[in-house]
Amino acid sequence: MADLPKTVLVLGLGYSGQAVARCLLAQRVEVAGTVRDPAAHRGDALLRHSLAADHPLDPPLLDMLARAEAVLCTIPPDADGDPALRLLRGALARSRSLRWVGYLSSTAVYASRDGGWIDEASLADGSTPSALQRLDAERQWQALASERGIDSAVFRLPGLYGRGRNALVQLAAGRARHVVRPGLVFNRLHVEDLAGVVMAALQHPRPAARYLPADDEPAPPQEVLAYAAQLGGYALPARQQWDDPAVSPSLRRFYEGNKRIDSRGTRAMLQWQPRFPSYREGLQDAWEQGDGRR
Repeated sequence: MADLPKTVLVLGLGYSGQAVARCLLAQRVEVAGTVRDPAAHRGDALLRHSLAADHPLDPPLLDMLARAEAVLCTIPPDADGDPALRLLRGALARSRSLRWVGYLSSTAVYASRDGGWIDEASLADGSTPSALQRLDAERQWQALASERGIDSAVFRLPGLYGRGRNALVQLAAGRARHVVRPGLVFNRLHVEDLAGVVMAALQHPRPAARYLPADDEPAPPQEVLAYAAQLGGYALPARQQWDDPAVSPSLRRFYEGNKRIDSRGTRAMLQWQPRFPSYREGLQDAWEQGDGRR
């Protein structure tokens, strides 16, 4: 098992990026990240640099790029692939320190399996615009790693949740939707388990690695919502069928992805196990930390 890198740059300090960065900081790794506007973020130990298409690259960010041994990108793709890589490719190509790059992708790259299973060897056959954009961004990062002769990892993720972003929070805010599609199941991944799997990948570097981290229990979304409602003492919202015209097209698309994830290969390669093996443990943790309290 390799040592953790000494310096890591996280492109995109959103929900997932912050979880990874804080996990690295706890291990005394030097970490910095990017946001559109650093002035809008205050009150924690994370160092943030500006990264935006309409803003020149700041010297401190260029210095961090030159020193970083690992770079993780969490930024969603656009029609041309990865927007962060377009801005930073030259600096990444010139870096003498870089040893590893990682990209947070999505299981949306797989078409629906009607409840069937996918694993690391499954064909990425998604044909939606979002799937094709994700695959394009994956290829761009892997091409950079190949050109540099360094290790890389693509993490194809299911839906993320955790403290501050879960069904308890949605119920408390009146934003929960009780949408039902018969037979639909999918996996989830707690954001702290995502941070753990990235840490494991950094300690088990491989060329062109692909990982599918997930929990142990693919479950219908209405089951998760019912458990959260029971924990918080909330009434379930009115039930809606997923093809009801009142359900937005974007939400309907979300409910089209009917598949189960077999993550045994990822766990074996990385010697990793999720701390939250199902939504129950994750929601219980969130409840104990105050999510969903009235």
